[in-house]
Amino acid sequence: MGLRGQAQPDGPSISIAFAAGPPIYGRHLNAGLRARGLPTCSPGGALRGFAGVAELVDAPVLGTDGESHGGSSPSARTNACVSGVEITSQRRHRLSLTATQADEMHVTETNSTGLKRELKIVVGQSELSERFTSRIDEVKGQVQIKGFRKGKVPTAHIRKLYGRSLMAEVVQQTVEETSRKAVSDRNERPAHQPNIQFGEDKEEIERVLTGQGDLAYTMSFEILPAIAVTDLTALALEREVSDVSEEAIDKAVADLVERSVKYEVEADRQAGKGDRLTIDFVGRIDGQEFEGGKGEGVELVVGEGNFIPGFAEGLENAKAGEDRNVKVTFPEDYPGREVAGKEAEFSVTIKEVAKPVRPEVNDEFAKTLGAQSLTHLKELVKGRIAGEYATVSRMKIKRQILDALDGAHTFSLPEALVSSEFEGIWRRFSDSLKSEGKSLADLGKSEEELRADYRKIAERRVRLGLVLGEIGDKQKLLVNQDELKRALIEQARRYPGQERLVYEFYEKNPAALAELRAPIFEDKVIDHILEQAKPAEKKVTVEELMQPPAGDAELAHMHHEHGHDHGHHHDHAHDHDHHHDHDHQHDHDHGHDHHHDHGDQHAPHGHQDAGGKK
Repeated sequence: MGLRGQAQPDGPSISIAFAAGPPIYGRHLNAGLRARGLPTCSPGGALRGFAGVAELVDAPVLGTDGESHGGSSPSARTNACVSGVEITSQRRHRLSLTATQADEMHVTETNSTGLKRELKIVVGQSELSERFTSRIDEVKGQVQIKGFRKGKVPTAHIRKLYGRSLMAEVVQQTVEETSRKAVSDRNERPAHQPNIQFGEDKEEIERVLTGQGDLAYTMSFEILPAIAVTDLTALALEREVSDVSEEAIDKAVADLVERSVKYEVEADRQAGKGDRLTIDFVGRIDGQEFEGGKGEGVELVVGEGNFIPGFAEGLENAKAGEDRNVKVTFPEDYPGREVAGKEAEFSVTIKEVAKPVRPEVNDEFAKTLGAQSLTHLKELVKGRIAGEYATVSRMKIKRQILDALDGAHTFSLPEALVSSEFEGIWRRFSDSLKSEGKSLADLGKSEEELRADYRKIAERRVRLGLVLGEIGDKQKLLVNQDELKRALIEQARRYPGQERLVYEFYEKNPAALAELRAPIFEDKVIDHILEQAKPAEKKVTVEELMQPPAGDAELAHMHHEHGHDHGHHHDHAHDHDHHHDHDHQHDHDHGHDHHHDHGDQHAPHGHQDAGGKK
């Protein structure tokens, strides 16, 4: 449990992190499951002392009175870890209340409406005094002050110099322990970090810091709802399956052939469909060159459709050394707003024309791709396609599961979790619109309507997160270290040459590591549900298999939330989960090489990234 003191206009308050359960939140259901997750220890998570209150009354701090203390103060070496309240200094602080100390703590429930709870907690002056004396004894042997030998500073002098800051630290520690015990005694699980609020009376705070008054504070929070999980064996699920046809295998092999095409330059060749041209160009709008409208040594293949409509067609039958003027119109939805929808004329110089040379489909070709023979290559291709089908099938049945669970469970949701999830969704949605140069007016819905739609999505995520977490808890599903290690290795592989930096990042950021654990846990819960429900298999065509779930309203909304960033910089290996209920686990192996320039050229390229292929 960690505390962060902060002075606010309505009085000082402290935020406290509580442990609730194992870290089990999933990729797209973080909101609900995070509430059940054990907060993890962060190397930088330090207890700052009772900062808000101490600053409010100008309490002196260890090491700030101008005297030589031989280094950082004891309080500066006091650290807190929120996973199990690990607090370290030269000695351990007391981590639990004795029976006598507990008697000094009085808890009164002041609000119990729905999931909301508010408690008033009072700790007696005598308990605070005892803790303060103990803390003085702890630091006495550490403090070095000019004129005194180490460990020989009189207690009265320490009280005079550091009494207020040490008492602030004692208050903080006391709030930490008593608030935890108050929740534990009630057998309640906070859904979020409880809010600790002190009174606004500065004189009362002064009495506490000088050891002359009781410590009183209120703690408000929401609890996790009780969830009666539906009978998983009664879920009616269908697993769609499709066979890999010979036609699909042949098409995939043909795609491999196209990707293996080499080009031979022919001096007098006229450019035709499939030929590769190397060109220089300069674009002009209304006779004026525009930024990003130049290119040198650019390669294009006639007929591939990777450039603005009409550009490649204007170069057909051209020969090396020829100059041509090509008129085109930039698409209305072109990402470069300054050129979108405008007519442009490009002066093009053809540097060379090369014809395609396709390899023969035989054993030798197969060996160039790492297969033993053509037959072996086809077996490998079949396995790859079958794996893709299985991925899509799992995505669709997972959606069935989530829809079924959502429909089968009705319970009150912690407002703090829903609000937090909604704010995250809305922020990503707004950022996406901004990056696309669009506004809410472009979507044909009012902000109120959009907020209502996204609010429903946030509620669904929280509800499903809590349900999945409950199932995982009851089944004692865990993610072992080997599974986590494999996930970390996969994550590091996405950043060639920076693997060590990736490892160090996760090593220093337990919360990020928990995000790696989340999808593994979620998959375990889904697997458990599938074992219980025993879905029936349904043979479908490939076209039917690839058809997205009907009525996927969340997918339509999330189209804007993730800003069309398909496959670049995602945290889950092109899973395309995008924090919603679908897992398009494509490999992004579309049969073309991504070695074009994704710069800011407003050249004839038709890519949505303002340059490069589509």
